[in-house]
Amino acid sequence: MRVAFCTSECAPLVKVGGLADVSEALPKALREEGIEIAIFLPLYKKVKESGFSIEDTGFIVKVPIKGEIIQASVKKTTLHGIPVYLIEYDPYFYRDHPYGTPLGDYPDNAYRFAFFCLASCEAMKAMCYQPSVIHVNDWETALIPVYLKHYYNTDAFFIKTGTLLTIHNLAYQGVFPKEVLPEINLPWELFNIEGMEFYGNINYLKGGIIFSDLINTVSPTYAKEIQTEKFGYGLDGVLRKRKEHLFGVLNGIDYDEWNPETDQRIYVNYNKSTIYKKKENKFRLMEDLGLEIHNGPLAGTVSRLAEQKGLDLVHAVMGDLVDMGISYVLLGSGEKRYQDMFLELNERYKGRVKAVIGFDDVLAARIYAGCDLFLMPSRYEPCGLGQMISLRYGTIPVVRKTGGLADTIEEFDPDTCQGNGFVFEEFSPKDFLDAMRRAFNVYMDEEKWMCLVKRGMEYDFSWSKSAREYIKLYRKIEQMKEVGAK
Repeated sequence: MRVAFCTSECAPLVKVGGLADVSEALPKALREEGIEIAIFLPLYKKVKESGFSIEDTGFIVKVPIKGEIIQASVKKTTLHGIPVYLIEYDPYFYRDHPYGTPLGDYPDNAYRFAFFCLASCEAMKAMCYQPSVIHVNDWETALIPVYLKHYYNTDAFFIKTGTLLTIHNLAYQGVFPKEVLPEINLPWELFNIEGMEFYGNINYLKGGIIFSDLINTVSPTYAKEIQTEKFGYGLDGVLRKRKEHLFGVLNGIDYDEWNPETDQRIYVNYNKSTIYKKKENKFRLMEDLGLEIHNGPLAGTVSRLAEQKGLDLVHAVMGDLVDMGISYVLLGSGEKRYQDMFLELNERYKGRVKAVIGFDDVLAARIYAGCDLFLMPSRYEPCGLGQMISLRYGTIPVVRKTGGLADTIEEFDPDTCQGNGFVFEEFSPKDFLDAMRRAFNVYMDEEKWMCLVKRGMEYDFSWSKSAREYIKLYRKIEQMKEVGAK
């Protein structure tokens, strides 16, 4: 089986959110399961500056966009032994950010990612890389299934190629003016309620949902949630229509990268047997960040700063947490209002709260290793990787019961030592603070806390199981194509 994995970000080449981590780890796990796989990615400015060796394949592709023929080069690098084909067109991709600035999205995103979708398909043809399945991710690559049905429908090269669309976050859909449709080489007939029409505009993700062979989300609970009006963002009806073709596959984490026993980024390595060394990571982190060193809990968050993440709740109860004896560190970037909100806490609770705006891979690992608690009070969470990583480092998650957080974190019972974190349901400061109080009370009982920490470190959220679930979906798509061909 040959798979083309098309994505708009891939760590460590370029990262904005969790999609980048999945785009690195899942192909690696699939390759280990015997799948022949290649990654297709835009050649962003960040990729050029990543330090990776980039070679020219010599292939040139021509793509019609907005009535003109655009020529792109196909470059190549390698990640974990996997070829990564990079679509180079500097006017679209040589920019400081992949999708937009902190002030908003780039105004030409409709054309940038339609171009990337077509250029990726043309690159496959040019290189004779004929995939059994093209695995597309989120709205940025969701046009590929649409193009296979309406642009390449008579092209023998893709006659046996199926598509899987993975929805990492339904809130981001790629909604653009309807006038874009003919400019990206798609017929006007798609502008209807059964096609890509969406409240007078066109919706790239909707097109992918309708025209992909199978769809999956990144956790079983999220697959159910997005079929409801509350979490469907206007696409719940379309998803319910395709529910027989919709699956939930829980993300995993790369246990080679996220391993406190070998992680070179953290201050002191440790494992379940030497958990006492974790405290040195905590004190050194606090010292480096200018936090007062004390024996109370240190809570942390590593996150995109967006409304989805529920960080309003953290801000709302910060005074209570500090009074309780909890310190807090946040690492992340995103919406300016959240950046400003947490920078203000730096001043208000100097020595007890530290917000670092930006992304720093080393500091992220040190937060996972050095904190006692990891806070994820999300409004919704398709999967979440932070709670899995934090457990690996013996850092206990406090989460809202939604999406992948509901699938991975179970309330700890101090009497039985069952469970692996602290869970609240209602999106309110009161319920979040109650969960934090439960966490604090267990922390103050060293025996119960050690029971919880060691139990958390035993959980296995590695990618191998998830990769095998994806392979089942690929096989199902192959079978569907064979039946269709007959």
